[in-house]
Amino acid sequence: MSEFTGNHILSVNQFDRDAIDKIFSVAASMQPYAKRQKRTTVLDGAILGNLFFEPSTRTRVSFGTAFNLLGGEVRETTGMQSSALAKGESLYDTARVLSGYSDIIAMRHPSAGSVSEFAEGSRVPVINGGDGANEHPTQALLDLFTIKRELEYNGKGVDGLHIAMIGDLRYGRTVHSLSKLLCLYKNIHFTLISPQELAMPDYIIDIIENAGHRLTITEQLEGNMDADICYQTRIQEERFPSQEEANKYRGRFRLNQAIYTRHFQSKTVIMHPLPRDSRMEANELDNDLNLNPNLAIFRQTDNGVLVRMALFALTLGVEDLVSKYERDVIWYSQKRSEIHG
Repeated sequence: MSEFTGNHILSVNQFDRDAIDKIFSVAASMQPYAKRQKRTTVLDGAILGNLFFEPSTRTRVSFGTAFNLLGGEVRETTGMQSSALAKGESLYDTARVLSGYSDIIAMRHPSAGSVSEFAEGSRVPVINGGDGANEHPTQALLDLFTIKRELEYNGKGVDGLHIAMIGDLRYGRTVHSLSKLLCLYKNIHFTLISPQELAMPDYIIDIIENAGHRLTITEQLEGNMDADICYQTRIQEERFPSQEEANKYRGRFRLNQAIYTRHFQSKTVIMHPLPRDSRMEANELDNDLNLNPNLAIFRQTDNGVLVRMALFALTLGVEDLVSKYERDVIWYSQKRSEIHG
């Protein structure tokens, strides 16, 4: 993908390393605005249509926050039942109508391929906020951005990374998209840990193997791994045929400080796309990890705003104008700067 302006962001398959480097460079430049040290009105007058037909907290709010921080306004639709889709309207017709009210659209939908179908009818750029069990490209980008930053802190790069992906790898769209992006790098070691029934889909395995990366597949944590990243996933209960089926696997892979110490290195970074299931029967990431400096889950969420700001700026062609429309934040204080560090 050499040109962002005016284009849809639907799949990680659109990106090469140059495109990723461009996104990450722009994302890094957004930090003063994300921290509210400065504000920009580069998208003053622009409207984001934030269409979330599947439950979401972080993705929906961070898309809206990212657009607001660039000076734009947000109009939201949440839930299938609150839209005309519940009355039988097609995705094409919905797209034709709502794109007339917006300058760009971020969309999440429970059906695989739905966002691409919607984009065919849209008159403005569409960004995929997750389409069923298929893809979640912006999550993959913020995950990779986080991995890059965390590894740099430890004096490493993404090339040569060892990542352990744990949990529901079958339905977890975040690991599908992230695996595709990581295949653009060199000498990646993937350790995939899941029950056989929740194993990574064969087509993702083929992509990893065809790219020449190292692959280890196992059903349980074994020994002390030299993984740089531990990427834990939630059991995607909403994608299982029944609640009873999902319950078979809930709590199978728990991570607490004792398990972390037993199986991982002292600098292994802990990641999770969130929400983490903190119910007693699941407890994927125990609260005793909250003070572990290697727990990066909240740094991930912060980075999501930066990456989504970058995608808006690039897609709307204003990435070189952001600082031109910069001004001070009136209520900004040094105390706030210290809090947000």
